[in-house]
Amino acid sequence: MCKSELRKMVLGARAALDPAARDARSRGIALRLFDMEIWRRSRIVMVFLDFGSEVATAFVVERALAEGRTVAVPKTEVAERGLVVSVLADYPGDLAPGTWGIPEPRPGCLRPLPPDQVDLVLVPGVAFDPEGNRLGYGGGFYDRFLPLLRPGTPTVAPAFELQVVERVETGVYDIPVDLVVTEERVIDCRAVRRGALSNLGEGENH
Repeated sequence: MCKSELRKMVLGARAALDPAARDARSRGIALRLFDMEIWRRSRIVMVFLDFGSEVATAFVVERALAEGRTVAVPKTEVAERGLVVSVLADYPGDLAPGTWGIPEPRPGCLRPLPPDQVDLVLVPGVAFDPEGNRLGYGGGFYDRFLPLLRPGTPTVAPAFELQVVERVETGVYDIPVDLVVTEERVIDCRAVRRGALSNLGEGENH
């Protein structure tokens, strides 16, 4: 299935979720995240602010702030097709609808933070496969941003189970995520990729 067809199919399924079901599943995803070691050891967490039918991230922002963590959020730089990381000091007071209606820091509330200071990044997307390959919304903003992180910084995709598909076609500039967390499971995409490479090597030896 081509990217445009997959994007349309998954977005349609996600939009069809009942708001109460979306809320419950989002909370389940957040609880799985909070149980993870990468959450416990992260002091600066970058969280995307959900829009439309995305996994709701308010639970994550509120929990992180309550635990004394620094929360950073992305601001879209459309002309540069990039993201600026901004520290969130007042939630939700710092925010207003920005590019495409997505919540972003208001003018005067932008507090830039170097990407290499972030300890954990939550990455949005339309669809993901078990290897962590990601189908985004078509802008390439995160694919440009993720290489700016400190090497080894964990990247996690909170996603509904219906967003996990067998295979996402990738291009040379597409960056996979490390983990996908759904309401049903945690997928260690790094381990899946290692297994795929191992199987490939075995195949070449026979």
